[in-house]
Amino acid sequence: MSLDGWNTLLVLGGIRSGKSEFAEALVADAVSVRYVATAAGGGDDDAEWAARIAAHRERRPETWSTEETADDPRRLADVIAHARPDETLLVDDLGGWVTVLLDPAHQPADDTVTVAELAAAVRDCPARLVLVSPEVGLSLVPTTPLGRAFTDALGAVNRAVADACDAVVLVVAGQPVRLKPAAPEHAPTAEPSPERSTAAVNGTAVPAQAGPNDARPVDGVAALPASPPVTTPEAPAASAPVPAADDTGWTAPTMTLPVADTGLVIQPGMELPMPDDYAGPQAVERLATLDVPGTGLGVLEQVVSFAAATQGTPTPAPWQSVRVLLLHGDHDGGSAAGARAGESARRAEAARAGQGVLARLAAESGAGLQVVEAPTAAAIEHGPALTAEQVDAALRYGWRLAEEAVDAGVQLLVVAACGAGTEAAAAAVLAATAGAEAPAVLGRVITENGEIDDVAWMARCAAVRDALHRTRRASRDAKDVLAQLGGGDIAVATGILLGATARRTPVLLDGPVGVAAGLVSRDLAGQARHWCMLADHGGHPAVKLASDVLGLSPLAQLRLDLGEGANALTVLPLLRSALALAAALPPRPSHDTADAGDVDATDEPDPAEEDEPDFREPEPAGPGPTSTEPAEQGTHAG
Repeated sequence: MSLDGWNTLLVLGGIRSGKSEFAEALVADAVSVRYVATAAGGGDDDAEWAARIAAHRERRPETWSTEETADDPRRLADVIAHARPDETLLVDDLGGWVTVLLDPAHQPADDTVTVAELAAAVRDCPARLVLVSPEVGLSLVPTTPLGRAFTDALGAVNRAVADACDAVVLVVAGQPVRLKPAAPEHAPTAEPSPERSTAAVNGTAVPAQAGPNDARPVDGVAALPASPPVTTPEAPAASAPVPAADDTGWTAPTMTLPVADTGLVIQPGMELPMPDDYAGPQAVERLATLDVPGTGLGVLEQVVSFAAATQGTPTPAPWQSVRVLLLHGDHDGGSAAGARAGESARRAEAARAGQGVLARLAAESGAGLQVVEAPTAAAIEHGPALTAEQVDAALRYGWRLAEEAVDAGVQLLVVAACGAGTEAAAAAVLAATAGAEAPAVLGRVITENGEIDDVAWMARCAAVRDALHRTRRASRDAKDVLAQLGGGDIAVATGILLGATARRTPVLLDGPVGVAAGLVSRDLAGQARHWCMLADHGGHPAVKLASDVLGLSPLAQLRLDLGEGANALTVLPLLRSALALAAALPPRPSHDTADAGDVDATDEPDPAEEDEPDFREPEPAGPGPTSTEPAEQGTHAG
């Protein structure tokens, strides 16, 4: 690989990844190389460590000079700072330097200042400098305090040195991957789209819509953006017409909290309505009486129970008016590693135009489609994703979108998302709220060619890990999690769930943004998760774990991967069919056809019944044993 134009370079890699060999190859052509060894020599009882050091020594050419800094960790910065411009330095490695730095023999010391001095020396180094360091942050969090201290310190050192270097390379299984500067991308240039009017919301541009803005500013509360238009994609000509909506079952009163109009604050501890406690079990009991040839609806009984509880009737009707809310909000930084630039915006525009998978499925289902622009989230590994003001505005915006949908007669909401980096943001929220590990809940990154991009996956894991480390002492309140880790799309989705709960309207989820919003909304109003239903987890590890935490069972396990929202729309016709059957099938006919009034009380008994022998055991005549055998005449039994 080409690495021209660098003066200072950091080589990262795991154990036995080939990072040292790669670094040595970079300086092999130098006239003279000064090898800086940072690790302390092992004791007499550590033969394996001594063998490792010996292998490194044997691999170095005789023309190289060696300098050791294990006695004083602050000496490494001095060696780098005082190097001559015509020298080439190879430092191997920073893991050994951190080990010495944390040694009790060198404590107490200001480790932060020492790391800062090293980074400053690297940044100002006049010589050609290559540093090697292990990347240990992609594994699980160590179980010992010393192990956690080492990984935390090494992670901080790697970040500081990487920021100071001109170039950074990650070596995986002997294969170098350039991280800094980023490899140039040769993406095809898209045709410029017509200019669209926009309105700024907390620094984020959103489409401006025609018509008056109903969201009026109140004291201390910023005005919300106008709601995006709702489109109903046209179904193909061969599609069957959608039956008219039946209002049966939606006559129960609803609860509304007009946050956008009154300025009420969305905060933890809100008391929102719960589904009906009795309608669900009654609906399941009724299913057992229906005239079906088999054993019933199986797993789809959950759909009937859920619909009955949310509609407040044992005979729920199928959802006819459905609205899909497609949230488009990108995440900057490592969360979006592997995502093609502009791809999410292209899909959002396609949905607006009635094209693409989501729009086609919405057309088949007769569902309305509303594309919602959410604020872009900043790189969570470097700082908060959103400001507190943006979080409040996004929550109220989502709440209002849900209220407007219910006011328009919508009976079911579907949360969809198409932003770049949504999976990593959802994984960060899941890790912060449920204690999950990023590598365990981040799915594999698949390129457009169907290839697995492990480098992008590692970059996403690193971004989530660094974000969690940055916020390790921060509050885990719902709004703080959204501000630090979640981003705009998850914040808007959380507002949608809360608004739908307040208006007694169910929500269908199927992807990471939806379940992440479910976890956050649970901490704002515990009732919200009871109005959510999971269509299919698609085999996504984050969705599977979050659904377990929320107590949501997938209605179908088809392992669909059509994009968040499209999976739910694929399953929706099946759910409607189950509700239609449950509402329309009659009870099973009774098999008892005998009429008690047909028996004639004056009928004489059958003579044959009188001739039947009497097998009753005779009563004993007195004390003593008895026998059922007839005794001989003139004798007593016994």
